[in-house]
Formats: sequence, structure tokens, C-alpha cells
Amino acid sequence: MTAVQPQLPTEDAVEAGTTATTAVRGRSRVPWRFLAGRAAFYLFTLWAAVTINFVLPRMMKGDAVSQYLSRNRNVSPEAADALRSLLGLDTDKTLVQQYVDYWVLLLRGDLGVSLLHGLRPVTEVISQALPWTVGLVGFATVVSFAVGTVGGAVVGWRRGSRLDALIPVTTFLATIPYFWLGLLGIALFSVNLRWFPIGKAYGVGMRPEWSAEFVGQVIHHGTLPAVTIVIASLGGWMLGMRNMMLTVLDEDYVTVAQAKGLPNSRVLWRYAARNAVLPQIQSFALSIGFIVGGTIVMEMVFSYPGVGKLLLDATNAKDYALMQGVFLVITLSVLVANILADVAYAFLDPRTRQTEA
Repeated sequence: MTAVQPQLPTEDAVEAGTTATTAVRGRSRVPWRFLAGRAAFYLFTLWAAVTINFVLPRMMKGDAVSQYLSRNRNVSPEAADALRSLLGLDTDKTLVQQYVDYWVLLLRGDLGVSLLHGLRPVTEVISQALPWTVGLVGFATVVSFAVGTVGGAVVGWRRGSRLDALIPVTTFLATIPYFWLGLLGIALFSVNLRWFPIGKAYGVGMRPEWSAEFVGQVIHHGTLPAVTIVIASLGGWMLGMRNMMLTVLDEDYVTVAQAKGLPNSRVLWRYAARNAVLPQIQSFALSIGFIVGGTIVMEMVFSYPGVGKLLLDATNAKDYALMQGVFLVITLSVLVANILADVAYAFLDPRTRQTEA
């Protein structure tokens, strides 16, 4: 007699939520080659970004000391040379020596001092401006992504209904230049209706502190710019998710799930939306990464103290140390956001884990 071979436990392909060729759950292996490749890629990207960060400011005409001397003519030549040496602009050193010194200081966590802010450490200057940008723009970006993705999924699921009217409306609002939308919001809600302040992060005479009054001031001042950011970016998230839903709903695993009699809510969120959201993850990672540096226009319109305004002032003053510090923060934020996007993408898409393994 022929021995009956025991069958391996199988998993329904629909339950896997993908169109994977096999649903057999094998022993998972750590994709060391993939991890090593991604680590090498991100390390090389970090090195290239830091190098460009070092070179670009020095290609600009003039420097921070020259700008400072043009405003303060009573500074002696010895003091000017001391300032150049302090800022890493010593003419006695070659560009290669300055590059090596920059890396040494960077590895120590020393980003230099800002001449624009009275020789204060760059880390201190950035640390005071960064929470304002991350708190406002980060919150608004997350809200717009969540609302746009969920709304796009519902609109795509109910295609042909009256909800389709939301797509052209939100897309039209997204085509309006952000600064113009912000100015309209200020004119309507600040000047005419007086519901919100015209600008700033908090009222005049207030000092930053953890108190109910100060937190209320911050929320009151930040509501209008946050709503403006959400309105300006909502259309892109909703349109992208709705188009992906229309593509995913024609897949076989969605049809099989519906044929099995699964609840519509489970088919929508467990199968259709889970796969349709994958391209949104990469876009969301880029949006999170550019939160730090992509807010110059918003902070100028609303006079909001943040990293964008800090970068603009540093560029005008040719403050190398401050410019390099802000660029470094932007670079790190983009890299970290992309790493998190890779992890989230592999978690949401089982096919990615199988391919990488």
C-alpha cells in the first residue's frame, strides 16, 4: 500500500488579501540581502546629501561673515578672521580640510553656531523652530492623508453615486495656489469675520509655557493655517485613492470575497482598501519627509515661526552653519520617512515580503 502523505495546511488566497500565486504559509526567513542592500542605499544617500549640503553653500557668492561685516563696520580684521575660523570658513584650510572638519564635528553632534542668531548653537536654534513646523504641518498632513484616503476609498466603492461630486470639488480646491488660498482665508475669517488671528503662533505678550491659556492660543492661531493645508492637499489624496480603488475592485480576489458572502465593510477595508492604499504609502512618506522644509510659503503668509522661515532667513544672510543644519534635518526626515514607508509597505503587502525573502 502506498502511504498517504500528510497535506500541508493551506490558506485561502482570498484570506491573504492578495493575488499571490500561492497561499501556503511557509517558514519565514529574514531577508538579510534585502536589508543589507537597503541599508547600503540609505547610507550612500546620507553621505551624498551631507556632501552636497557642504558644497552648495560654499558655491554661493559671499559668506555670512561678509554679510555681517557689511552691517557692522567696526569689527576688526582679527575678529573677522576669528569668526571665519569659528564658522569653518578659514581661508588657510583647503576645501578638503574643511570637509573633513565638517564630518568630524557632525559625528560629534556639533552643527556649529549661527551668526544670524548671535553665535547661538545651530542645534538650539533649530530645536526651537522645529516643534512649530512639525506640530502644525505634520498634524495637517496626517489629517489630510487620513480624510482623503478614507474618503477616496468610500467614493471608489460607491462609484456612480452622488459622492463622485466630491472629487471635482476637492480637485478644484487643490489647483488653487496655496498662498492665494491662505490669503483668502485671512481676508475672510481673520479680517472680516474676526474668527481667527491674522498670523503668528500665539498672542502678543504671551510666553511659551505649558499652560491652558498658552495651548489655547497656539490652537487658535494654528487652526486657520492647518485647515488651509488640509483643504489644499485633500484633493490629491482623495483622487489617488479613488482611482486605485476602481482598479482594485476589478481584481479576482475582491470578486471571490463578495461571492463568498463576506460583509461589504470587510471586503472594502480588509481586501480592496488594503491593497489600494499601497501607492498612497510612498506618497505619504514623501509628504512627511518634506514637512520640515516645504513650509516656507505657509510660514511667510501666516508669519508662523518655523523651520521654513528659518531656512529663508539663513539663505538671505548666507549663514552656512544654519543652512547646513536645516538641510541636514530635512535630509534625515526624508530618509527616516522612506524607511518607515518601506516597512509599512512590506507589512501591508504580503507579496513584498515573499519577494524580498
